[in-house]
Amino acid sequence: MSMSDAPQSIDLLIEAAHVVPVEPHAVVLDDHALAVHEGRIVAVLPIPEARRRFAASETVSRPHSAVLPGLVNAHTHNPMTLLRGIADDLPLKVWLQEHIWPIEGAVISPVFVADGITLAMAEMLRGGTTCVNENYFFPDVQAAVYKQHGFRARVGLPVIDFPTAWAGSDDEYFDKAGAVHDQWRDDPLIAMAFAPHAPYTVSDANFERIRMLADQLDLPVHLHLHETAQEVEQSQQQYGQRPIARLDRLGLVNDRLIAVHMTQLTEGEIHLCAERGVSVVHCPESNLKLASGFCPACALERAGVNIAIGTDGVASNNDLDMFGETRTAAILAKAVAQDAAAFDAFTALRAATLGGAKAIGFDHLVGSIEAGKQADLVCVDLSPIETQPLHHVVSQLVYATGRHQVGDVWIAGQRKLRERELVGFDLDAIGANARQWRARISSIRPQS
Repeated sequence: MSMSDAPQSIDLLIEAAHVVPVEPHAVVLDDHALAVHEGRIVAVLPIPEARRRFAASETVSRPHSAVLPGLVNAHTHNPMTLLRGIADDLPLKVWLQEHIWPIEGAVISPVFVADGITLAMAEMLRGGTTCVNENYFFPDVQAAVYKQHGFRARVGLPVIDFPTAWAGSDDEYFDKAGAVHDQWRDDPLIAMAFAPHAPYTVSDANFERIRMLADQLDLPVHLHLHETAQEVEQSQQQYGQRPIARLDRLGLVNDRLIAVHMTQLTEGEIHLCAERGVSVVHCPESNLKLASGFCPACALERAGVNIAIGTDGVASNNDLDMFGETRTAAILAKAVAQDAAAFDAFTALRAATLGGAKAIGFDHLVGSIEAGKQADLVCVDLSPIETQPLHHVVSQLVYATGRHQVGDVWIAGQRKLRERELVGFDLDAIGANARQWRARISSIRPQS
């Protein structure tokens, strides 16, 4: 063997029964391997060829697993994981204004945010999620905690028209947003977005400031939009316009907009989103649980709108299970479209990976298994009887697979889950901490 034929030294070789690259679309590669070096995917190729071409420091062989891109949870409020199950079976307005906001008013702090995110990360990694689009207060703390555990995140810089524990005035929200953005400007794992809460809690003047700054800083704008019929009706009474028309008047309906929920849409609004490059984040389980309505995911997708999937916060879901969410998204889309062929398994998996990455501006980094992209990867064991016999890999992943089948997870080539065991998390301590928060919240929660 000549020197030019010598195997290339790499950090990691993952061999699997199936590789689902997501891009190209609707492809499954059987008996393939991924070569990973310095956090990036170097090559995707048949196992025998990979063994010839590469000398890996570590080889992970998973002969009964599928490897797919890490799932992207495109809309979360992860500190709220500590409020799991606190105010169930209520409509959005009552749930938010009479229960969630009063409790948050009593407990929100940097420690609450850090502890909630740590609990959420442990849950997400065990379920194959490697990246989030986060929307909550204390973004400085959020970013630091995600970074500490090597978790990929787009963190929202909150703007809302009333004082909170994070900021007391409009100017303070924007001053703090600028400072946090500057601190994380060049980080390889963490990026920022503007996160105005919703049209009914943010003024025209603040939306105009956001538009100007988002243009200057090239940041996405992440907000709840057209979540309920009541929101749309209220906007028509107050502004004489539906919320998306108001945002369009203010210059925000463009390819930076991450529009979450979108359950109340006309045909014209669907086409406006397609023309402007808006991404829509579909959160089906939260919408179902709060009876907010149905996002027309199939109509949006067929119009050419980029669709992502999010769990929303645990307080209205009540989990961070992106496998479950993707299954719900796919089957709900069929019912809403009254078309069993709508939003097929490949389309749903794409929404949960590359669609989410594109929505948050990370698609150059993650969302598909391609040479040059970051090695954010998930191994899913398809050997249990619940996913046998295995006729179609992606059908099984979307319609039959549970998050407990996730065996291994990497982010930027760093191991986060090894054969179901978390790396770098103390589960006993996380559980004990969650119980402490339960006791504290129980002592202050409003009595209904």
